[in-house]
Amino acid sequence: MKNEAHARIKINQLLEEAEWRFFDNEQGSANILLENHVKITQTEVDAWGNDFEKVKSGSLDFLLVDSNNKPICVLEAKKESLHPLVAKEQARKYAKTVGAQFIILSNGIVHFLWNLEKGNPKPIYKFPSPIEIGAIKEWNPDRTSLANEEIKEDFIAIVQMPDYAERPEWKGNPIDSKDFVWNNGLRFLRHYQLKAIQKLQKAVANKKDRFLFEMATGTGKTLTAAGVIRLFLRTKNARRVLFLVDRLELEDQAWKAFTNYLKPDYTTFIYKEHKSDWHKADIVVTTIQSLMFDNKYRYEFKPTDFDLLISDESHRSISGNARAVFEYFHGYKLGLTATPKDYLKSVDIDKVKENDPREIERRLLRDTYATFGCEGGDPTFRYSLLDGVKDGFLINPRVLDARTEITTQLLSDEGYSVAIATEEGEETETFISRDFEKKFFSEKTNRVFCKTFLENALRDPITKEIGKTIIFAVSQNHARKITEILNDFAEQLYPNKYNSDFAVQVTSQVGDAQQMTINFTNNNLNGKSSWLEGYKTGKTRICVTVGMMTTGYDCPDLLNLCMMRPIFSPSDFVQIKGRGTRKHTFTHTFKNELNEEEIIKKEKEVFKLFDFFANCEYFEEKFDYDEKLKLPKPKNGNAEGGGGGIDIDKYNSLRPDPILTVNEEQIGYEGMRIDRELFKKFEDRIAMDDIIKKNVELGNWEHVVSHIQAEIFDKPEEYFNLEKLRKAAKIDRKVSIREVVEKIFGIIPKFKSKDELLEEEFDKFISIYPPEENDINIRALKYFFKAYIVDQDIRKIIETKDFQALQTNPTLTISQFKAVATKYREVIPVYIKDYIKLEQFAA
Repeated sequence: MKNEAHARIKINQLLEEAEWRFFDNEQGSANILLENHVKITQTEVDAWGNDFEKVKSGSLDFLLVDSNNKPICVLEAKKESLHPLVAKEQARKYAKTVGAQFIILSNGIVHFLWNLEKGNPKPIYKFPSPIEIGAIKEWNPDRTSLANEEIKEDFIAIVQMPDYAERPEWKGNPIDSKDFVWNNGLRFLRHYQLKAIQKLQKAVANKKDRFLFEMATGTGKTLTAAGVIRLFLRTKNARRVLFLVDRLELEDQAWKAFTNYLKPDYTTFIYKEHKSDWHKADIVVTTIQSLMFDNKYRYEFKPTDFDLLISDESHRSISGNARAVFEYFHGYKLGLTATPKDYLKSVDIDKVKENDPREIERRLLRDTYATFGCEGGDPTFRYSLLDGVKDGFLINPRVLDARTEITTQLLSDEGYSVAIATEEGEETETFISRDFEKKFFSEKTNRVFCKTFLENALRDPITKEIGKTIIFAVSQNHARKITEILNDFAEQLYPNKYNSDFAVQVTSQVGDAQQMTINFTNNNLNGKSSWLEGYKTGKTRICVTVGMMTTGYDCPDLLNLCMMRPIFSPSDFVQIKGRGTRKHTFTHTFKNELNEEEIIKKEKEVFKLFDFFANCEYFEEKFDYDEKLKLPKPKNGNAEGGGGGIDIDKYNSLRPDPILTVNEEQIGYEGMRIDRELFKKFEDRIAMDDIIKKNVELGNWEHVVSHIQAEIFDKPEEYFNLEKLRKAAKIDRKVSIREVVEKIFGIIPKFKSKDELLEEEFDKFISIYPPEENDINIRALKYFFKAYIVDQDIRKIIETKDFQALQTNPTLTISQFKAVATKYREVIPVYIKDYIKLEQFAA
C-alpha cells in the first residue's frame, strides 16, 4: 500500500503542475479545477453520457477533460512496483468507453503518453498540460503533401530571388549566368542534395518520422537542411523548426545560412538572442548545451513547440543524456552527421580498452543510428567523402606523416620513459601520447614541428606565401607557444613583413576569438596581405587553435591542416580532415602594362594534412601515405652537438611540497564569520564586474569562467574559491563557476540539491532507455541508478563484479541489486561513466 500511495501522491503533483481539471475516482465525484478550485457538479459528469465510476471491466483512475468539460485523456495509475504499460489494454478500453483520444500511463516514476490515433505509447518526463494535449490533437500533418511535393534544383534559389529565371543575366550565355549566380549568392541544390530530400520524402510515405543524412564534410549539409526545412514549412507539416548545434560558433553560422537561403519567406532566430520572443520565428537555432543547462528545455519549452527537429553533427549534439532533449519534443526528427558508422570497422571491439575513445565513439555512432530509426546501419541517405571526390566536389588530402623521436616513442605501447632528477636521486616516469604537453613541454620538439611545417607547407598559388593554415594544438597554453614560435620564424624568414601577425592564437581564452575565425574565412584577419597589391587574402596565414575550428567551420581556401596533437576521436579526425576538402578558385584581378584588366585563376587541387602523431595510422589500418618526412634532429644542447634526438626541457613536478608547521583549531557550529559573509561579498564582486556582465549577456561562458579563475579566485584580498562558496551557501554538493554566476544574476532561482539533480538525471536516463513491460521493479532500478552515482564503493563493487560485498553493504543490498533488470545492471554503469559528471554529486 505504501508503494501505491507514493505513486498516487506523485501523480497528483504532476497533475497539479500541468494545471489539469480532472475526475479522480479515489475521491468520488469531487472534480476540481486545479487553478481556481471551481467545483464540477455530478450533473456535468453524468452529461458526458457514461457512469465514470464504473465502466466495463473495472474503474478508471483519472479522467482529464478539456475546456468544454469533455473527456480528452484517461490517466491510468499503477503502483511503483508495476510497469505502467501493463495497464495499456485496460486503459484503451476505458478511453474508448468515454471517447478520449489520449492515455497517460504512470506509476509515479515512469510515464507514457499514448495518442490512440497515432503510434505507440511514448515515454514522457512530465504530464502534458491541457494546452499541449489540445495542440497535439489539433495538429494533423499531411504526409501525402510532404511526400509528393516536387523538389527541383532551384528549390532554395527561388526563395532567394523568385524571378531569377526572368532576369536577362540568367538567360544570357553560360558564363554570364555563372557570374549572375555567384554575384547574387543564389544556391542551387546539387544532384545528391536533391536525392537526400527525395529519400526523406520516400521515408515519410513509408510512415517514418525519423531520418538520418550521412554526408561528408563540405557536401553542403546545411543547404540540404534548408531544403528540408522549406519542404516541411511550405507543406504545413511543421509550424516551427528547431535546429540544434553543439558549438557556439555554429549558431551564428547556421543563422546566417538559413537567413540567406530562406528569407524573406521564413524567419530565423538564435534562441539566446530572443529568449522572450523566440516563438515568433519559423526556425530557432540553439546549442544543445544551452537547452541542457539546468534542464532549460523542460521549463521554458513545451513538447509541442517544434514539429521538426534537426540535429547538426548528431553523433555529438544528441549523444548521452543530451538525447533527452531530443526525445522531449514531439515531431519529425532529422539527424545530420559526417561520421559514417562503419568508420570504426577496423576496430576490434573485443580488444579495445575500456577507456579507449574509439569504443566510446562506437557507442555514440550506434546510438545515433538507433535514435534515427536506422538500427541496421543504413541511413536515410549517404554521400561519402569518396563520392564527393569522385564527383568532383571535394578534394582528398596529401598526408605528411612526420614524427620526432619523442612522438614516435610516445605512440608505442610502452610510452616514453625518462629519468627525472629529484632530491632523492633519479626517478623514471613514463609518458603516453595523451600526456603530451599536459605533463611535459619540449621547446625543441615544438620548434621542430614548426620548422618542418614551414619547409613543407603548400604556398598560395598567386603570391607564393605560406598558404592559409589551421594548426590544432593540445591546449591553450600549447597554442600560445606554437604561435610564438611561428611568429619568431616568420620574422627571421620575412623581416618586417608580418610584425607578429603571421600566426595568431584562436582559442576561447582570446578576446573576440569567434570574430577572428570569421575574419580568417573572409581574408581580413589583421588586414590584407602586403605581398601583392589588390589580392584578396588575409595578412594572417595561420590560426592556431585547440577545438574552435573543427566542426562546421567553412574556409574553402585552406591549403594546410596541421595536427600537432594526438587525436583519439574518429569524428574529431574526420572533422579536422574535412576542413580542407572543399574546392576553391584563387582569383586575382589586376591591370596589365596596357592598362587592360586581366584575371589570374588557380584551382585548389590538393591540400596538405600534416600528421605529427600518426593519427592517420591510428584510424586507418593501411593508409597509403603520399609523403613521409624525416624531421630534423636538433643538437643535444652542447657546442659539439653530440647525442642527437630531442630533449625534454621542462617537466611538471608531481612531488609534494611538505608543510613545515601544522596548527589545529576546532570551529564551532556557528561557523566562521568569513564563511557567513563570503557569498554576499562574492555576489557583490561579480555583479560589479563589467566584463562578467557583458559576457553573461552574450552567453560567452568560457570567457566568464576563465576571467573569474584568472582575476577573482585565490587572490589575497578574499581568497574566493568554489569550495568556500559552496560551504557559505550551504550546498550539499559541488557546484560549478557557471552555476554560481547564474544564481547571482538570477538566471536560475536556486541551487538544486543533490537529490533534485539525481531525480533529473534519472528522468533523462529513463526517457532514453524506457523500461519494457517485463522490467517490473522500476523503483529498484531508480535506487540502483542513484546509488551508483553517489557511492564510489558501489561503483567499485559493480566494476570488479565483487557482488559478495553487497551482502554487507549498507547502501545497496544484494536483494536490491537482484531486483534490477539484468540489462540495466550493464547499461547504467556505462551510461553514468560516459555522460554524468560524478564530481557534481560529491559532498
